[in-house]
Amino acid sequence: MKTFTRFFRDSALVGIAFWALFSSSCDKFPPESGQGTLCWNFSSGVPTRAMDLPDTDLFRLRVVNSANEILYDGKYGDSPETMLVNPGTYSVSVVSRDFTVPEFEAPQFGDEQVVVVKAGAVTRVLLACSQLNSGLRLKIDPDFEKTYPGGSLSVSSTGGSLIYVPSEKRTGYFKPGDISISLKEGDKTTRLLTRNLDAKEILTLGITCPSGSGSVQGGSLSITIDTLRTWTNYDYEIGSEAAGDAGTSRDRAYGVAQVKDHAGEKAVWVTGYIVGGDLSSGKNGIKFEGPFESLTNIAIAARSSVTEKSSCVSVQLVKGPMRDGLNLVDHPGLLGKKVYLKGDLQEAYYGIPGIKNLTEYSFE
Repeated sequence: MKTFTRFFRDSALVGIAFWALFSSSCDKFPPESGQGTLCWNFSSGVPTRAMDLPDTDLFRLRVVNSANEILYDGKYGDSPETMLVNPGTYSVSVVSRDFTVPEFEAPQFGDEQVVVVKAGAVTRVLLACSQLNSGLRLKIDPDFEKTYPGGSLSVSSTGGSLIYVPSEKRTGYFKPGDISISLKEGDKTTRLLTRNLDAKEILTLGITCPSGSGSVQGGSLSITIDTLRTWTNYDYEIGSEAAGDAGTSRDRAYGVAQVKDHAGEKAVWVTGYIVGGDLSSGKNGIKFEGPFESLTNIAIAARSSVTEKSSCVSVQLVKGPMRDGLNLVDHPGLLGKKVYLKGDLQEAYYGIPGIKNLTEYSFE
């Protein structure tokens, strides 16, 4: 049986790989059968500090063909070393545990590969597991109980929620996506903030309680990277001055990459670099160098060096102060500058996520 240490030695390789080859470890088969052989194992990698996984022999392995027929569904340790199959496309997946609703101490690890098996060939699948869900630890200030007697913090996401009492030390796990943290005082619930967690991310959130109360956000952010998981530290002070959820203030502005996921939200802040203008609906319909001709739009991106339309967010400039201050015809020097914009987020404008109905802007 593989131990925790062996799991990370065997499965923490960043990236995923597979290739077809003949191998002495795979059973030979008659070439006239017209079938191929499918093999699988965990990839080799480097050790990490994460040690909270079960034995890999206990992982659930599933092998499914293109007709969605299950050829194997059971423990990895009980699976055959090879499988003789007809030529075609197959999905091979492993998962450390089932995960459908938020739970404490429930990290889920796994991988899935889709391969094509050819007649007379051996196809080996290498499974490189990483964390599939997201984790959240709350470090609650001792003064929390004094400020909010009997209070608790509720964290909700897709599939449900978890209650964190002040003494809670465990890590709660959630499906990747937005999580909302709320303060519960008896029958009263006040939402404090919303964060987006990625797969692999383990967020440690410090909650402090200065004199006074409120549902506003402040603090600092630092990030360290593990070879398998992303560990993030973030401090939130109840009663600080940088108020609101993401997007509700200049200091909490969405990044360009978040616009698509928050399409439909109105009067929110977004930040990015002005990278071009003269938008059209064509695939490459953004001009990234002057001189510019259109007063009615600009494009922003996460970096000033971006030159691909697909990496941009389009910005509508209607007649008035917004157009007067932001258009690249009159202000070519704005190209490459970081800007903060307040407006309505659109799923598509000129074929890419966009911002319309601007009401405010400022530069860094």
